[in-house]
Order: sequence, then C-alpha cells, then structure tokens
Amino acid sequence: MVMKLLCPRKCSSDPKAGHVVRYGSYYRTSDKRKVQRYRCARCGLNFSQATGQPEYRQKKRHLNHEILKLYVSNMSLNRIAWKLRIKYDTVARKLAFLGAKARHFNYQFRHLRKDKVEQLQFDDLETFEHTKLKPISITLAVEKDTRFILGFEASRMPAKGLLAKRSRKKYGPRKDERAEGRDRLFRRIKHLVIEKAVILSDQNPHYPPSVKEHFPNATYLTVKGARGAVTGQGELKKTDFDPLFSLNHTCAMFRANASRLIRKTWCTTKKLQPLIDHLEIYVYFHNQFLLTGKR
Repeated sequence: MVMKLLCPRKCSSDPKAGHVVRYGSYYRTSDKRKVQRYRCARCGLNFSQATGQPEYRQKKRHLNHEILKLYVSNMSLNRIAWKLRIKYDTVARKLAFLGAKARHFNYQFRHLRKDKVEQLQFDDLETFEHTKLKPISITLAVEKDTRFILGFEASRMPAKGLLAKRSRKKYGPRKDERAEGRDRLFRRIKHLVIEKAVILSDQNPHYPPSVKEHFPNATYLTVKGARGAVTGQGELKKTDFDPLFSLNHTCAMFRANASRLIRKTWCTTKKLQPLIDHLEIYVYFHNQFLLTGKR
C-alpha cells in the first residue's frame, strides 16, 4: 500500500509516489499510546503522527481535558495544581495552551454556525486586573432564546466613583477602550446576525452609536437596568420579570464558574491575557457542553 503522507519539511517529496514510509513506532510516556513513526525517503526527515499537533512534546497531555473541566468549575490555578499533584507553572502554561485552542474552536463554531441570530442581547460585565483601581469591562453578546454566547471582548477602562481619584494618583490616566472593544465584537459577530434583528441592552448612553454603525437595519431596544445583589451572582436581578434574563443569567454563570470573576475574592486576574484565555475556555465549555448536554 502506497503511503500518501506529506513530509513536514515540505521538501520535494511526492505523496503519490510514496516517498514517506513507515519507520517503526514508540509508546508515548504521557498517555501510553502507540505512535507510528515515518521517514521521508527524499530528505531523510524522521517524524511521527504526533509531529505538528498542538500537543506536540507535552509531557502531561493526558491532563488537558481534566484541567479544562476544573478551569470552568470555579477552581483556582493553585487548587488545580494541588488536586492533580502537578506544579503551578504547569497549570499556568495549560491555561495559555487551552485558551489558544478554545479560541480556535470558538472561531470555527462561529463561522460554521448556519442559524442566524434573530434576537441579540449584550451588556458589559465588570472585573479588574491586579487591583480595583484598574477595572476591566467585558462586553458580552448572547442569543436570547438559546443563551448561545456569540462572543466577548475584554477592554480596559478608567476607575469610577470613589476609586477614580486614587487610580489616577497611583497609576496615572487610564484610557477607556470600551468603545473600541464593542466595535471589535460587533464586527466579529455581524455575519451571525440577521439584518433586521432585535437587539436589546440596558440604557447605557454609549451603546446606541455602536449599534447603529454595525446594525443599521436592526431594531434596537433598551430597558432600564436593575441594581444587582451586592454579593454572589450580582447579575441576577431582583425583579419579577427581567427582559435581559438570558444575558444576566449567562453573566452570573461566568462569575459562578470562572474563579477569577467571583466577587470579593483573592483569586483575581493579574494580567489581561490570562483573563481572556480563561473566558475563551468558558465560552467553549458553555456553548459546546452546557447548552448541548454533552460530557
């Protein structure tokens, strides 16, 4: 049987001519699986089935799925390391790896999705990096009926209220990137939304210009936002009927399942990129497992 594999070095080998041949095998120490080796007859390169895979040369690839489940189960990096008896640095590296992988899958899901969104809800979820003097705004877009997360964007913003003066004194002026973040999010999800969709948000005065620019033919409705609880899942409003229930319930699930978003805790975000990685992982888990019932 002629091997039709392509040499990873992209040399002059011809897959149809069978220049790539089997060259033994080995058992991978991380998961004890048998891996086939190959050799290119043209350039002499030795490689295997694992060459080029995202998990290439990972020593603990068998823990990837377990770590992902713990990331979306309200566990901190330190507690995951303690539970799995591995080093904290290993868990931190897995966060970056799983975040990049989840970002790729989320991108594919958005572009392979055939059903257009007819009713969209969006709002900002606030957290912070390192200290409350450096807040972060997470713009989240959700489909109303299914609670499918279409996308998010994390943006830096200046501190508000009593913390504003202290923030400027200690860290200097902080640029407000929320409008740019909304524009990036709307550009990314625009192809998923029908032209005459119904878009719902609270009465934030900064929202209408962005909605009109990216969804000019949509019906944009606003509702008065209710004050959330001081502790716990503050996005679940204490009202008889919440028009933004799908969005607020999803925000509450973010805080309940992503450890760095829980209110009044020391498990906080030190840098923006790990927060984005963590959110990408949760979006992947939410859309592909929670909403579908898969395990």
